[in-house]
Amino acid sequence: METLNKRQHDLLSLASQEGYVSVENLAETFEVTQQTIRRDINILCDQELLTRTHGGAFYTSGVHNVAYSSRKSLASDEKKEIAIAVAEIIPDNSSIVINIGTTTEQVARSLLSHQGLKVITNNINIVQIFAQSNNAEVWLAGGKVRNSDCAVIGENTADFIKQFKVDYAVVGVSAIDNDGSLMDFDYEEVIVSKAIFEHCRKLILVADNFKFDRTAPMLIGNISEIDILVTNIQPSPEIINICNKNNVEVIVVSSSNK
Repeated sequence: METLNKRQHDLLSLASQEGYVSVENLAETFEVTQQTIRRDINILCDQELLTRTHGGAFYTSGVHNVAYSSRKSLASDEKKEIAIAVAEIIPDNSSIVINIGTTTEQVARSLLSHQGLKVITNNINIVQIFAQSNNAEVWLAGGKVRNSDCAVIGENTADFIKQFKVDYAVVGVSAIDNDGSLMDFDYEEVIVSKAIFEHCRKLILVADNFKFDRTAPMLIGNISEIDILVTNIQPSPEIINICNKNNVEVIVVSSSNK
C-alpha cells in the first residue's frame, strides 16, 4: 500500500468533512495542477479511501451525507434541467409534496410561475422559495429541524404528511442501488419519505447522476414503487429493466447528452 503524503492526507481529511470533493476546487485549494489532484485521487481510490466519480470523488464512508453546501454545487446545471422537466409534468392547481434535497429545491424554483398550487413540504428552504410566489398555498410540516440543511424530520413530521393525499410528490434520495433500492442516511428522514410515498397519487423521483454512484445505510423503498424517474443520465440496464417491469416512466433530460 502506497504511503500517503501530507497533501493526500489533507485531501482525505477535507473529503471526510465535505463528503464530496471536486478536482477543480482541490487544485485551487492546494495550488497544484488538476493532473496532480487526479493522481492523488487515484491513489486514494486504489486504497478504497475515496470513490471516484465524474469531476471528483466521494468519501468512501457511506454513513454520512455530503455537506449541504457541497450538494448544492454538485451537478447544479443538471439539477436545473431535471427541475424544468418536472415542472412540465405538474399542471396548475395541483396539490404537491416536495421533500428534502437540493434537486427538489430546484423543482420548487421551476414551479414558481405555476398557478394555484397547494404545496406541502418538510423543507424550510422550499417555504422560502415559494415566499416569492403569490399563487401558492404552502404548508410546512412540524417536527425537529436539522440545522445543516433546514430539513424538518421525525415521527411528528411523518404524521403531518399522513393527513394529506396529494396529486404529486416530488422526492429526492441520497443513493440508488443497482437493484433499485432507494437509500438515505438519516432514519428520521427515511420515515418521512416513506409517509410521502404512501400519501400521493403520482410519485416523481428526481435523481442526478451522482445518486447512482453512492451508497447509504437506510432503506426507503424501491424504484419499482415510483411512477416517474427524472434524471440526467441513462440509468443502468438493471435499473431500466426494473422500471420497464413496473411501468415506471424514465425521463432523461438533455444535459446527459452533452
